[in-house]
Amino acid sequence: MSEIFENIGKIQYEGADGKHALAFHYYDKERVIMGKPMREHLPFAMAWWHNLCATGVDMFGRGSADKSFGAREGTMEHARAKVDAGFEFMEKLGIEYFCFHDVDLVPEADDIRETNRRLDEISDYMLEKMKETGIKCLWGTANMFGNPRFMNGAGSTNSADVYCFAAAQIKKALDLTVKLGGRGYVFWGGREGYETLLNTDVKFEQENIARLMRMAVAYARSIGFTGDFYIEPKPKEPMKHQYDFDAATAIGFLRQYGLEKDFKLNIEANHATLAGHTFQHDLRISAINGMLGSIDANQGDCLLGWDTDEFPFNVYESTMCMYEVLKNGGITGGFNFDAKTRRPSYTKEDMFAGYILGMDTFALGLIKAAELIEDGRIDDFVRERYLSYQSGIGAKIVSGGASLAELAAYAEKMGAPKLPGSGRQEYLEGVVNQILFR
Repeated sequence: MSEIFENIGKIQYEGADGKHALAFHYYDKERVIMGKPMREHLPFAMAWWHNLCATGVDMFGRGSADKSFGAREGTMEHARAKVDAGFEFMEKLGIEYFCFHDVDLVPEADDIRETNRRLDEISDYMLEKMKETGIKCLWGTANMFGNPRFMNGAGSTNSADVYCFAAAQIKKALDLTVKLGGRGYVFWGGREGYETLLNTDVKFEQENIARLMRMAVAYARSIGFTGDFYIEPKPKEPMKHQYDFDAATAIGFLRQYGLEKDFKLNIEANHATLAGHTFQHDLRISAINGMLGSIDANQGDCLLGWDTDEFPFNVYESTMCMYEVLKNGGITGGFNFDAKTRRPSYTKEDMFAGYILGMDTFALGLIKAAELIEDGRIDDFVRERYLSYQSGIGAKIVSGGASLAELAAYAEKMGAPKLPGSGRQEYLEGVVNQILFR
């Protein structure tokens, strides 16, 4: 088999002072950070859909990038060519995982039985490549948002027939995930929401989504899937309001419907910012609830109000992300680059440059997050800020031994309390800058 990415060799680490365009400047996979090599802290994954399928199509124009990889698109020959291209790409970058939707892998047929036959054929070929290379599957999912049948959602659809079709897709995607040894399975509710409340029974739709998720869990466990299920929160686009709005909303949903034992969250940076949060916020909310599972590593554009899926280059954000991950003791999933090159960046070299940018950005974020933790000033400040709860009436509050009447009596005896200690936000932000730029 001939090389698809000709004249591009295995990407090497050359250090921060290197000038080579296709080289790592911060991602040194064997460098030990806080007791583990970088590659273990950062299990990177290639997103099959963006990297091997997306051509730069937008609402104003056709694609600018050639992703045919030498085959006629829409054929099984093209599906095999994408497998060849994907595994060559991952090997050259040293990426150990991939993620997929069902219809990323093969062209969807009119009959689901034929689609499933094609999926069986291509997954057999993928297994051969996985055995040859040692590359693994991070997670799988089903695309239940692209086809017009899902215009009103999959689990939230008003059509029982469409609901059954969604169930069939999930069943097959779970079969593939188990076959390929995936560590997780993701539900991204791309159209699980509403455009107007005038035609929507919100309670019924949310209950139906939960029913579908429970069925998926039961089936997956019956065929030997032992990994985590993930919900990937997103507030809007394509629906005006989506039911998995942000981390807190998704966690509330999981607990309401008894799904919290099997599900964690897959947090995407761009989705968090679309919800009006920072990336760090949704990571922290997930972590403190024991539900930080996996991460979609990308970023949005603050000047654009939609999901731009850019490769991450904001080191401040990646540092804060890795600060949360390290504080959480790591994640059970990985770092999937749900990111695509910009429309004018259409060459094969650009594909590599995007991943190098993302991998370097998170590597530098890991280095700086570890330095922040080892520096200790932020942790020390936070600990000292809540010292009033370590003794006296504060300790009694925390232990649950205080009553409202007792606290009221304490306040009357005390009179006016002193102002709380300064939050010193500017000082702490200065600490971050000092660590980041030294």
